[in-house]
Amino acid sequence: MKHSLLILIGMLFFSSSTLAAEQAAPKHIDEVRHRTQQVVPFSVEQTRQTFSKTVHGGVQHVVAKSADDTKQIKLIQTHLQKIASEFRKGDFSATERMHGADMPGLARLKRAQIDDIRYEYKPLADGGQIHFSSEYPQLVQALHEWFDAQATEHGNDSIPGHTQHHSTPAD
Repeated sequence: MKHSLLILIGMLFFSSSTLAAEQAAPKHIDEVRHRTQQVVPFSVEQTRQTFSKTVHGGVQHVVAKSADDTKQIKLIQTHLQKIASEFRKGDFSATERMHGADMPGLARLKRAQIDDIRYEYKPLADGGQIHFSSEYPQLVQALHEWFDAQATEHGNDSIPGHTQHHSTPAD
């Protein structure tokens, strides 16, 4: 009887803490969205963003919802080019301002040597992308953790044609 009571109490505790975490998640996501809009020059509402993991890291795409929105496209391209340059220097301060210093994978990315991870910016007709890659499994794992956290906190929009071409083992 005592054992059953302890199990029941444990289950109640776990379910109530899970419920609290689920209720906190939308608030946290709203906070990240607000902080993101303070950090990025483009409109979060007028763009789509994806984080696609690859064998060697991943690809972040940011595109304008409207292909005619040249203002947003230019702002996206300028921002992605800037943060790719910052990442190459080990500067993840923009990410920290949006997500906090305890974001999964971030500490390992910051400790990486300058040439251990490649950050390749590429402009696209409707926005831009950064291709993140490393030959070191522990850094690929950190990138994957970081991408999962990005996708959870920003959402992971569907952008036709932007995920399938990064899923090959050569990426």
